[in-house]
Amino acid sequence: MNNSKGGIYRRFIKRPMDFILSLIAISALSPILLVVAILVRIKLGSPVLFKQKRPGLNEEIFMMYKFRTMTDERDNKGELLPDSVRLTKFGRLLRSTSLDELPELFNILKGDMSIIGPRPLLVQYLPLYNNHQKRRHEVRPGLSGLAQVCGRNSISWVERFNLDVKYVDNVSFISDWKIIFSTIKKVFVREGINSETAATMEPFKGNFKSEEK
Repeated sequence: MNNSKGGIYRRFIKRPMDFILSLIAISALSPILLVVAILVRIKLGSPVLFKQKRPGLNEEIFMMYKFRTMTDERDNKGELLPDSVRLTKFGRLLRSTSLDELPELFNILKGDMSIIGPRPLLVQYLPLYNNHQKRRHEVRPGLSGLAQVCGRNSISWVERFNLDVKYVDNVSFISDWKIIFSTIKKVFVREGINSETAATMEPFKGNFKSEEK
């Protein structure tokens, strides 16, 4: 994978900017982080944080943190119930306000993630990407990204991946800040949180036919 594109900003400024912004955000939002953690503990129980392995830059695996939004309810066979059943009213509120994403600020601080970049998806999706889609891992995954401000969970997987690769090809200081401000707007109007047919985005099942946008 080629990480040399993007000029001075991508190679020398983006990571220090991520570190500084995430540190400022954690400090400023610490009261909110504490309150949400307490509410999650009261309403959903332990653990407060949802931890899951995700692929990052160059497909290297890291542990991503989020506030828990679902219960652990299971059926008679011990299988987890569907997301729509386990996702509580409180969990929906956390997702619609994006408060569940706040612990990812610590991933950004550590260097696993960036403020802006393609969202980190499931490890099991890695073998399903075509060559075009794999290019989303040429940059660090982000707290928000181009796909998130252009539809988030309401757009198709193909559209999402095309936007991810478009971002990879056009990383810049200006584009990152445009996405940051667009993300803030989206959070306040709560657009594109759910897909049209499920409580969360439908699982990706592969799209090997097209290598291009």
